[in-house]
Amino acid sequence: MNTYTFQEVMQYVMENDVKFIRLAFCDIFGTQKNISIMPRELSRAFREGISIDASSIRGFANANRSDLLLFPEPSTLSVLPWRPSQGRVVRFFCDIKYPDGTPFECDARQVLRQAQSDMKKLGYSVKIGTECEFYLLKQDEEGLPTKTPHDNASYMDIAPLDKGENVRRQICLTLEEMNLRPEASHHETGPGQNEIDFAYDSAVTAADNLITFRGVVKTMASVNGLYASFLPKIYRDHPGNGLHINLSLFQNGENVFHGEGDGHSPVAESFMMGILTRCYEMSAFLNPLVNSYERLGVYEAPRYITWSHQNRSQLIRIPAAHGVNNRMELRSPDPCANPYLAFSLLIRAGMEGIRRELKLCDPCNLNLYDVPASMVREYDCLPNTLMEAIRAAQDSTFVREALPEKILDAYLSAKTSEWRRYSDAQDKSSVIDSLYFYSY
Repeated sequence: MNTYTFQEVMQYVMENDVKFIRLAFCDIFGTQKNISIMPRELSRAFREGISIDASSIRGFANANRSDLLLFPEPSTLSVLPWRPSQGRVVRFFCDIKYPDGTPFECDARQVLRQAQSDMKKLGYSVKIGTECEFYLLKQDEEGLPTKTPHDNASYMDIAPLDKGENVRRQICLTLEEMNLRPEASHHETGPGQNEIDFAYDSAVTAADNLITFRGVVKTMASVNGLYASFLPKIYRDHPGNGLHINLSLFQNGENVFHGEGDGHSPVAESFMMGILTRCYEMSAFLNPLVNSYERLGVYEAPRYITWSHQNRSQLIRIPAAHGVNNRMELRSPDPCANPYLAFSLLIRAGMEGIRRELKLCDPCNLNLYDVPASMVREYDCLPNTLMEAIRAAQDSTFVREALPEKILDAYLSAKTSEWRRYSDAQDKSSVIDSLYFYSY
């Protein structure tokens, strides 16, 4: 990814016919927001910030201190390639602060930056790569999304069965124009389901990339008369959308996941065990929707808190990779998670494992989708519902210490309201649609 200084940004805007500048940020649920300013206001944005009304943003509301300021980060400059080349539009991710310069507690990007910094103080850095799935769906005559898939292809099929080939190509090329690094793309198992994988990067950059990716996918789908859905479970009889998170641990530039022979280092094992130990408590942030829990336990989405090498029925899988690519893959999260909060919790769980020198439990080499119940009773499970996940987070000292109180209380309150609306409804599928389908 290119990095830019303040002076380089100002020069770029002047020399490249930039007419609009989008200042982007996310609410506590990972929904991207932005405000557009004119180029003449950019210097002021860097110096003084641009004001927004926090009381109008879900999870930010504070009537007593409703004014917040956005400060663009120069290194996140990116052109929006689908906008006109004459009168270009560029975008920055922003830090959010109070008028007195104090960081805003509900700025999840800042929360992740702090977790990344604390890991560095411990002597390590975490690199994160994501594998994100989504469905391409047809629109009706009025341009509204339907649940009819774009094609009936299956895993890694090619055209003409795979009708998403050109859309994925546009997505990847657009991402590259924005200085992002997609690694691979293919048709997934479900009809109309696709996956695009990212090269690993620092935690904050990986989260920025995922937010950008979701926006690009939605935009490119719309350009092609389609609707892209990241909903964790659209169809009962087809796979849900997962967000597989690959984590590597580095010390002095060396990947410490790789140990002697085919093993992993003790530090990497403690890092993994920290995540296994806390995954139940973090689930409300890794799987944030009512709909998320319908995905777990079927179609290669894990239910049990286990790990193994290469076995895709496990919560954590160690892929067949070597050297710099040696890593762990967490398979439970879904694409509707706020990546800043999700990555923060994962880093802090791994840090706790390292500090406590936790010993990694034995691997589970069973196919957990096919074995009888008697063989899996010894394994703990992820939450069965969003409400169970909310209670686990509320009762977790770890989560309360890892996240600012204002984020945690606002987030869990909103999720509890979603659960109550769902549980009280007679037509539960319509509630899922109204809560999530048109938003995710």
